[in-house]
Amino acid sequence: MDLVFGLSWLLTVFLEGIRCQGVYAPPTVRIVHSGHACNVEEERYTERVYTIREAETLELTCIVTGHPRPQIRWTKTAGSASDRFQDSTVFNETLRIAKIQRHQGGRYYCKAENGLGSPCHQVHPRRRLLLGRPYRDGAPEHRWRRGRDVLSQGSDKGVEIYEPFFTQGETKILKLKNLRPQDYANYSCIASVRNVCGIPDKNILFMLTNKTASPTIKLQVEEPIVVNPGQTVTLVCITIGGEPTPTLTWVSGAETLPEKAVLRGGTLTLPAIAAEDAGVYSCVANNNVGNPAKKSATIIVRALKKGRFWITPDPYHNDDNIQIGREVKISCQVEAMPPEELAFSWLKNGRPLRSSERMVITQTDPDVSAGTTNLDIIDLKFTDFGTYTCIASLKGGGIPEISIDVNISSTTVPPNLTVPRGKSPLVTQEGDTVELQCLVSGKPKPIILWSRADKEAPMADGSLQTESYDGILRIVNVSRDMTGSYRCQTSQYNGFNVKPREAVVELIVQYPPTVEPAFTEIRQGLTRAFTMSCRVLRAHPSRVLRYEWRLGSRLLNAGQFDLQDETEFGVRSLSREGYGEYTCDIINEAGAGRCTFLVTGRAYSPEFFYDTYSPLWQNRPRVYGYKLQWTQMNPSAVDRIVAYRLGIRQTGQQRWWEQEIPVDGTIQPGELITYNLTELIRPEAYEVRLTPITRFGEGDSAVRMIKYSTPINPHLREFHCSFEEEPVCMFTQDKTDDFDWTRHSAATRDTKYTPNTGPSSDRSGSKQGFYMYIETSRPRVEGDQARLLSPIFNVAPKNPYGPAGHAYCFSFYYHMYGKHIGTLNTFLRQKGQTAPESPVWSLSGNQGERWRQAKVSIHPTASFQMVFEGIRGPGIEGDIAIDDVTLEEGECRDPPSNNLRSLAPPTADHIWRLCITLPLALFSQRR
Repeated sequence: MDLVFGLSWLLTVFLEGIRCQGVYAPPTVRIVHSGHACNVEEERYTERVYTIREAETLELTCIVTGHPRPQIRWTKTAGSASDRFQDSTVFNETLRIAKIQRHQGGRYYCKAENGLGSPCHQVHPRRRLLLGRPYRDGAPEHRWRRGRDVLSQGSDKGVEIYEPFFTQGETKILKLKNLRPQDYANYSCIASVRNVCGIPDKNILFMLTNKTASPTIKLQVEEPIVVNPGQTVTLVCITIGGEPTPTLTWVSGAETLPEKAVLRGGTLTLPAIAAEDAGVYSCVANNNVGNPAKKSATIIVRALKKGRFWITPDPYHNDDNIQIGREVKISCQVEAMPPEELAFSWLKNGRPLRSSERMVITQTDPDVSAGTTNLDIIDLKFTDFGTYTCIASLKGGGIPEISIDVNISSTTVPPNLTVPRGKSPLVTQEGDTVELQCLVSGKPKPIILWSRADKEAPMADGSLQTESYDGILRIVNVSRDMTGSYRCQTSQYNGFNVKPREAVVELIVQYPPTVEPAFTEIRQGLTRAFTMSCRVLRAHPSRVLRYEWRLGSRLLNAGQFDLQDETEFGVRSLSREGYGEYTCDIINEAGAGRCTFLVTGRAYSPEFFYDTYSPLWQNRPRVYGYKLQWTQMNPSAVDRIVAYRLGIRQTGQQRWWEQEIPVDGTIQPGELITYNLTELIRPEAYEVRLTPITRFGEGDSAVRMIKYSTPINPHLREFHCSFEEEPVCMFTQDKTDDFDWTRHSAATRDTKYTPNTGPSSDRSGSKQGFYMYIETSRPRVEGDQARLLSPIFNVAPKNPYGPAGHAYCFSFYYHMYGKHIGTLNTFLRQKGQTAPESPVWSLSGNQGERWRQAKVSIHPTASFQMVFEGIRGPGIEGDIAIDDVTLEEGECRDPPSNNLRSLAPPTADHIWRLCITLPLALFSQRR
């Protein structure tokens, strides 16, 4: 008895291992092309090279396997694919680039990740463009000709053909040394990519004569061109030499001409010119002889801007104040274009002021301080007090003048900076608007410059210094990283040219505690225990006052922090009322930081299995079936899943059809669950939604699409064909036979049919039913063959825990009635086998006027087809018919009793049967 229990336990563990066998697998990828690539080459195991013409569409599909479903990303060498072009397909299985450009050539990678690995498959779509960049299979071929004679290196001592440095075979130069009379001829350069992608050869012709010369040009403008804003400028470039006639183009220093530019031959027109249009414009002439000719003209747009002044006290006295009897200098600065046209004049109290011994007017060297004039007042007197006006203008006129007033009086004093009381340190809270203030005294009041004093960092506007005319720095939406010291200092502009005055303002930004985790979802089953923890990362002020735990609005626990930076809350036994949103608020003076925990009993979503072997099958022409498989993500996280709600709807429809799929027992991690979808209408696509159900309620849903595709390899669990529809279940006629099988019905049979042969109904007895038969009337002769081929079937993947080998039961009904009946044969045709076909069943002669069934077990080792062969007998009464062809997994259980000759080899019993019968036999013997 112990032996029985031992074997039973071993068998139970073995079968349980089968049931719990996981299907999680790292991803695998391969790339296929469905665009316009005209050449494909395999370079290495993981790289494929595509050649495609410019402006065509590149379409690469990354076919992935693995469970859970891998996430896909396309990348390109030296960056993401999206860095090179804007395309929404970067994260899709299919990468599509319409109107591909030459700069998009390169190495592309398809990367798939599902947490179990990240294989990477790379593809190298390179453009094949004439005279473009390097080509995949070598440089383009260049051929030089003189007239009809081919030139090559060494064929003529006066000719040298070479490739320049730093090129990759795209350029070949023909150099003629010491010109001879025979060198004056027509030269042609032919570039070829050997008709790849259908790109024809390109031919360029050079005519070399004794008049051939490089281009020379002339600009019919005076240099430089100085204009006022709004005027129209016309630049004329003419050719004065060059053979062949050169072509003229215009470029600007910015490489591209302004959008409003009008170009007609060698004439460039710039209407309504503006300051931003100023610069250098070049005319370039090229005729492929020597170097291109280039002439440039500079356009200057006249302007005045940025007027400023400063006052400099007597530099020979250590005093920043203006005093009677000492020297004082007023400086005035303006930016002008062109600078040589800038002219200054001075007024005192509105009257013109000329340079004198005591009133010295000078202009600073442009290399020292461009656009600057100075008024030096020597031995300042009381009568010198007043308003001095600096007027800047351009000599040509047409531009408004700039005037700057400077007051010199007893009240003109240097500046001083102070911080108002209570304005430093300045405490604010994150997100507020704050104003930092420095009070500036003195006359005139200078511009104030604000910057960071504690570190070299940009201000809120991104610059290192911010100008203020009233001494106030306003910061909107202040953030915690703005805490620190800020320096305000005087500038020399619009004030005194003395040592800058400085002051410092401290800014303190308070913010609520930053906590973790900000949000956590906790999935738990009823009666289970769990703990939640909320931790402080940083806060200002750092002293945290208290914490509060709540479920919804109900207070669960509250307390004060001592030295710890973390608080916990535990649930000993989760009840239905315990589900919901838990919050932990950690509070300081600036506010509260919140940890949120969503406790739910919702089951995780299922994960669809996309690598199902031959999931789609079709037994009837208008409908198809689909084998839906999935695993359950973290099935033990919540209560046991009792059912799945299956929803299905046709693409484009609004209504869902739903049903529940009950689940027996506990789902194990990695367990593969299967459900067959039937009666799907061909060729419609369907959206499938799957939702797990526990006693808590519905869990997270998963959605996938199911699309119909012609099943090249039908599903073998049960293939049945009764020939009722015209497509005849994808059976096809053999093109190498003598005549064809015919689909027929007794109800539509011709009245001139041959009597005493053939069926009077289909296998079910219906005269409206259809079957396949061979018509043996004339012109058929004895020995003619008709062969009917089944669809191609895939052999199911081998189960390491299942029976060895692959067995299928092949059955059909036959009708062989008539005195001239020939032979009906069936063959097994396997892919990759040395013998094309192997016979499995055969029968000859009259078998009576009734349908009989044939069954035979077959054991293919590769993809296979079944072949029906009907051979015509000695006369016309020899019609042979077949109907209800079936192919099922497993050995044939109950072979028909009729006498037939089976050519299939016998099969040995499987080991798994022994695992069951042995314990039963021992148990019976023991009793």
